Amino acid sequence: MPKSVDVVCVTLSSPILIGVYENQNLIETISTEEKSSEILPKIFENILKKYDVKRLFYAKGPGSFMAIKITYIFLKSLSILKKIPLFATDAFYFNKNQPIKAIGKLFFVKIASKIETQKLEKVPNSEFMLKDVLEYDEFDENTTPLYAIGAVG
Repeated sequence: MPKSVDVVCVTLSSPILIGVYENQNLIETISTEEKSSEILPKIFENILKKYDVKRLFYAKGPGSFMAIKITYIFLKSLSILKKIPLFATDAFYFNKNQPIKAIGKLFFVKIASKIETQKLEKVPNSEFMLKDVLEYDEFDENTTPLYAIGAVG
C-alpha cells in the first residue's frame, strides 16, 4: 500500500521545488532548474506511481506569471481528474516574507495581509524553500493565481 501524502509545488522561480509530505512532515524534496511546463508532468507521473496523493498545495504568486499559470492549470486539471483537493497560499509563505522580484527595481512586498509593489534600491537576497512541516491553516481553497497585484511600471 503506497504512503498517503500531500504534494507542495513552488514554481515561481528557478529552481522549481516540489515537496512530498507525510503527516505534514517533509519526506522528499524534488528540485530542478527545468521549465515547469516540461517537468511537472514527469515529476507527477513518478509521484503518482509511488504515492497515494491526498492533497495538492501550491504557491499562487506573486512571481513568474507564466510559471504560475502553467502550475495552476496543471494542478487544477490533476485535481479535477484525480479528485484530489487543491489548496494555495501566497509565495511569501515560502520565503520568510522577503520581497519578491517583479521587474526592474520593483519588488512585491507583503505588509500585514496586503501585497503591493515597492521600488527597492538594494536587491534583497530572497530564495524560496519548502517548510519542514506543512501548516494547513496557511492555505485555503481560493486557488486562483495572483495575477493582478499592484501596478508594475
